Amino acid sequence: MGDHAPGRRGREAGKSLTPLYPPEPAPDADAIEAGRRLFAHEIRFAAAAADESGLPPDTLPEVAFLGRSNVGKSSLVNAVTGRTALARVSHTPGRTRLILFFEMPGLMLADLPGYGFAAAPKHEIARWSRLVPLYVKGRANLKRALLLIDARHGFMRADRDFMTMLDGAAVSYQIVLTKCDKVADLAPRLAAMAAELAGHTAAHPQLHLTSAHKGFGIAELRATIAALAA
Repeated sequence: MGDHAPGRRGREAGKSLTPLYPPEPAPDADAIEAGRRLFAHEIRFAAAAADESGLPPDTLPEVAFLGRSNVGKSSLVNAVTGRTALARVSHTPGRTRLILFFEMPGLMLADLPGYGFAAAPKHEIARWSRLVPLYVKGRANLKRALLLIDARHGFMRADRDFMTMLDGAAVSYQIVLTKCDKVADLAPRLAAMAAELAGHTAAHPQLHLTSAHKGFGIAELRATIAALAA
């Protein structure tokens, strides 16, 4: 799930991006500092769940990272946490095959297997394809799902199916665009995505724009997560 180095057009695009769309006032200095302090704490591996029996107790507020295979989830998890190897980065879709839980002071992070194509045995794909919906629908302490979307492609059929499932389960989710440094002109795509998102009842109206490779939008995403923990 690693990112390749961006070309010149991508670098230029990154300079003009804002971390949220539609634009709103950036998190203030206190919110950014709260996010920095939260992720400065120790992050402890808590559990790896292959099925419901492996889920840890739901005693802490929880934030989940999910998205299509090869969306750049592991790179983003590592960038947000400031740990270079917390999540295993791979160019092969489907490397994350369990729900991985990481505990912080007052917060649990969940790293979910990707949906869509994966280079994995069919029985493994079937197992986590059953587990992920069970987790997001039944996890009472899940404060928000961060649904990662590759900025180069926008919403795809598998994303829309997952969003519909989250709407039906009344699970609060927010779209986080990855690899924004690789798109020369995001404006038309952002407008179309925001308009489509307005029809989804459980979706947060703001899109988070990020680049794990460039570090763009990471401080703002930490601030969002810290606010959910609080």
